[in-house]
Amino acid sequence: MSKQVFTQVIRGAFEWVKQAEEGLEAALAEHGPDKPVGWGELTSYSLPMSFALMGLEVKTLGDLKAQVEHARSLLKPVPAEETWLPYLGDGLDAGAAAMLAQEALTAIRTANGHKMPPGWQGFISDTTVRELGIQLVDGRMPGFAAILGPAPSTEIAVKTVRELQQRAILTFLFANRDGVTMREQMVEGGVFKDDAPLEECWDLYVVPVGPDTLDGIYVLNWSIRGALTFGGHKRGESRKCLDYTKRRIHAFGITFGEIPDDWFALGAGAILMGFPVISDSETTPEVRPTGVTVREALVVQTDYDKIVPTCIDTRAVKVKIEKIDIPVGYAAAFEGERVRKDDMHVQFGYKYSDGVEYTHMVDPAEIQDGDIEVVGPEIDTIEPGGAMPLAIDVIVGGRKMQRDFEGIIERQLHQYLSHPMGFMHTGQRDQLWCRISKKAFDAGFRLEHLGTIIHAKVHDDYGGIVDKVAVRIATDPDAVAAVIGPASEAFTYRDDRIADMTDESIDIYYSCTICQSYAPDHVCVITPQRLGLCGAYNWLDGRANYELNPTGPNQPISKGRTLDAQKGEWEGVNKFVYEYSGHKIERCCAYSMLDAPMTSCGCFECIVAVLPLANGIMVVNREHLGMTPSGMTFGDLASVTGGGAQTPGFLGVGRLYLSSPKFLNAEGGLKRLVWMPESLKEMVRERCQKQAERLGEPDLLDKIATEDDAMTEEEVLEFMQKVGHPALELDPLM
Repeated sequence: MSKQVFTQVIRGAFEWVKQAEEGLEAALAEHGPDKPVGWGELTSYSLPMSFALMGLEVKTLGDLKAQVEHARSLLKPVPAEETWLPYLGDGLDAGAAAMLAQEALTAIRTANGHKMPPGWQGFISDTTVRELGIQLVDGRMPGFAAILGPAPSTEIAVKTVRELQQRAILTFLFANRDGVTMREQMVEGGVFKDDAPLEECWDLYVVPVGPDTLDGIYVLNWSIRGALTFGGHKRGESRKCLDYTKRRIHAFGITFGEIPDDWFALGAGAILMGFPVISDSETTPEVRPTGVTVREALVVQTDYDKIVPTCIDTRAVKVKIEKIDIPVGYAAAFEGERVRKDDMHVQFGYKYSDGVEYTHMVDPAEIQDGDIEVVGPEIDTIEPGGAMPLAIDVIVGGRKMQRDFEGIIERQLHQYLSHPMGFMHTGQRDQLWCRISKKAFDAGFRLEHLGTIIHAKVHDDYGGIVDKVAVRIATDPDAVAAVIGPASEAFTYRDDRIADMTDESIDIYYSCTICQSYAPDHVCVITPQRLGLCGAYNWLDGRANYELNPTGPNQPISKGRTLDAQKGEWEGVNKFVYEYSGHKIERCCAYSMLDAPMTSCGCFECIVAVLPLANGIMVVNREHLGMTPSGMTFGDLASVTGGGAQTPGFLGVGRLYLSSPKFLNAEGGLKRLVWMPESLKEMVRERCQKQAERLGEPDLLDKIATEDDAMTEEEVLEFMQKVGHPALELDPLM
């Protein structure tokens, strides 16, 4: 702690203790030592701060003497001008002294019959602690802010409070500067009326506590009761109580303007409890070392647009946005909704325009949380039925964020953007196809709302690693192209980073059981050479997800003894699948579609099916809407492939698995592939070409029929004979 900060803290603490000593002496002279003090039935903890930190049960003025004397004993001398010492411990002791003295002063006020002015809360009851405190410690309420004094203007005051409200953060107001309070600014700014009942203020998450600096102790002793009430800690367990407030109660203080000594002392008490302070004053020395607080203790932020995001970041508050503010319904019920051409206002991607979605990390200081920008024309500038290019660029920052997590978050965009009513989202990466319905457009849905959804859901699902989320949505062709370039490089990096890994070189695989909610028996086994059938996770993603959530759906699997290397069957995998499928699936072969194939849920990117007459297999991707040589569409095939059952002859896969050396190794691999949609062939051409060359069949892809060449098994066989497909020379498949 800097010398300036320590000096002001200790001076302020001396003043608070002096006031407590003088106030107690005067009260004893007037009322005697047996005069009751405190808040009666409003709390079971006497004076909460001394109860928690000292183990005292103060009920009378006479009992207060020990509290005030202890506060005095905690004070160290103000440092001399020429002296420099590491002052952190002494400064924190002074903060404790200030809190005990302030609590004593408020207790003395009760003996003197003090009443809070109208419109101010004063002491906060145990009932309120139980009702709202549990939300603070279990995460439903992200945290609370304590604002000292007024902001430089009503506009800044309202802006700050509104941003806190939007994040469901409870705000306490207290203290004044030259008689002006932030409560007056709230009234002037229309946040609440001057005669608003306190119940309404609590409902608004903006609570005026008291007009004086002294009233800040009501907020701190409300906080310390969280450790006593929910942490189960006992009176006098000061270290445990303070550790609890640091870890479980996500609070911070905000000050505007120069910080006087008495505020510094109060702030030191807050820091002792783990609550950082954010100031807008350039003359405030920062205290950046961590330890007492989770992150920095005293931070300066002079940009009022960044005050609240800085508070969120410094306290590591994990924001949860309960209601997504968009003009259409948002629910899982709309997932999979198709917007037909006649009902469409605009579409993006596929064969109509460029489309890409990309998630990448930056240093948290480079972005502002909640910043959503649309670069280029909005959808109200286009004639109904038209097409526009689209880039959805999601930028995340967090102190625990890693590059390996980018693809995990990015893949969730499909789910997030499938839930707004009237918005169709298919594909991923640079293979997007999106549509907005006329009804959604008429309801007011615009591209900026995609950013609103993404910001809320990423915070909700990945708050443990992501502190800030910004979204750039582009429709300008040059701006879209500027995203596609780095996105393509990132996609290649993600896919290639596992290229040198083999299933034989790794002893641990990973499961994925996300889809068991609707496919109870399904267990996906992810190996280095067989990614998840949804295409969302490869082996590295499974490992990263396990690190993020050790009890989640991606669990390590010790593969154990190899039972059949060609089919990809391992003793440990069988044991895991049997247990996690509810004892329904006894065997699982990772490289076979005929003998104990892996179960398929319904999220697969592609379906592989046997074409017996052609002695081969076909594959169809989800985006293909037409018929296939099997006599079934993708939807028809999904009905017999999904649901979590083993269905020999039908298999759900991720598209990148088609280029894996382990692709259906037991049945002959890529040389068995005889039909696929043209669009899918182009998607996987580059990677499959490399595998074809490894197999000694460099022209294999040209020998695979598409919908332009054949639409029945007989036509597929005729095409194979014409081009000399190698499957004709393989052993019979059936």
